[in-house]
Amino acid sequence: MSKLSERLLKFNKGLLTDMVQLKYKLMSENAFRFFRGTCHLFYEDLSKVQEFPVSPPTWICGDLHLENFGSFKGNNRMVYFDLNDFDEAILAPLCWEVSRTLTSIFVAFNALKIKPAEAKKAAKLFLKIYSEVLTGGKAYYIDPRTATGIVKSFMKAVKKRTEDELIQHLCETKDSSFKIAIDNKTHFKVDKALKAELEQKIPTWIKNARDLSKNYTVKDVAFRVAGTGSVGLKRYMFLLQHNKDKKKLVIVEMKQTRSSALSPYVSIKQPVWKSEAERLIFIKQKMQNISPALLSAINFQGDTYVFQEMQPTADKIKFELIEENDNKLERVIKDMAMLTASSQIRSGGIQGSSIIDELVAFGGQKDWQEALLTYAMNYSSQVADDYNQFLSDYNNGKFSPSDNEKPRKDIKSE
Repeated sequence: MSKLSERLLKFNKGLLTDMVQLKYKLMSENAFRFFRGTCHLFYEDLSKVQEFPVSPPTWICGDLHLENFGSFKGNNRMVYFDLNDFDEAILAPLCWEVSRTLTSIFVAFNALKIKPAEAKKAAKLFLKIYSEVLTGGKAYYIDPRTATGIVKSFMKAVKKRTEDELIQHLCETKDSSFKIAIDNKTHFKVDKALKAELEQKIPTWIKNARDLSKNYTVKDVAFRVAGTGSVGLKRYMFLLQHNKDKKKLVIVEMKQTRSSALSPYVSIKQPVWKSEAERLIFIKQKMQNISPALLSAINFQGDTYVFQEMQPTADKIKFELIEENDNKLERVIKDMAMLTASSQIRSGGIQGSSIIDELVAFGGQKDWQEALLTYAMNYSSQVADDYNQFLSDYNNGKFSPSDNEKPRKDIKSE
């Protein structure tokens, strides 16, 4: 077995066995999907680099790549486009976040068969806009009123979706009542005993939820699979129905949290968190302009979870759906660079992160930019090599579950 496979198996040990098998299958699709599922490899390798640029400590989402930007409905019910995945969020050197984003450009463009010259052009553009916004010291945001280009079209389209359409897409009518549609791909049945425990837990959360009426009852529960890197964690979705107005339905999700994949490699002292859910929510609230609706933490069976509303506007830009159009790509790269710098400015001077003056000064320096660009280009080749090694090992059965690995107990057997 290759050392790469040993690293992957070690990191994913302890997660839900059959869901990890699904994760490996997803990672085998292409190098970009592999990159999305191996954040830990990126930072383990980065931590060993001797000549990497020194940069100020900032709050980072940790796993920032081209598909971890997306739209969602905030707690003020408006739609925003922003960074939207904070599972790995942590206080770390500023350049760590930028280097992963730049690398994602090279890996994604290569997977999409876009010329290397275009990838380098996009990466340079990202650096240019990012440094300009950082030097300006002012945080910006994107909502339907301020969006332009492909992001504007994207937000316009997803904004038209209604909660009813979300319900119709995710649910089915059974015995004159709504149930979550089980497709055994993204939605799975939950074991009867576990389902009963979950249904008993949620009323307490509903009672304490700030932005939700107390007059809701749990109608159904399902196990949910989404993304790549987080596949293997416990993740449940709940269909809630208003007690009086039966047509009022809400879908919320509950996602298990664990320590950031970056934590073994970051030497910067971190705040003491009560739980990993508290860490995630704290950083999310500081880095985003507006946080998603119903964002909160909950404990269940010894694990901590993050709760938030599932919405018709929760979506991500899929780069494979964007044609090779210079104007479209340029505009969305600019937006992502602006949002990345804005998130660090917005959270500046909080719990150990650098103050805005320090970020402004760093943004005006030029030496680190070329170094990051070179590192990202070189590491994207490493990702390609790792992916090919993984694919070979995967096809040769190196990632098949061992006989002593126990099957999961929370999904109902058909």
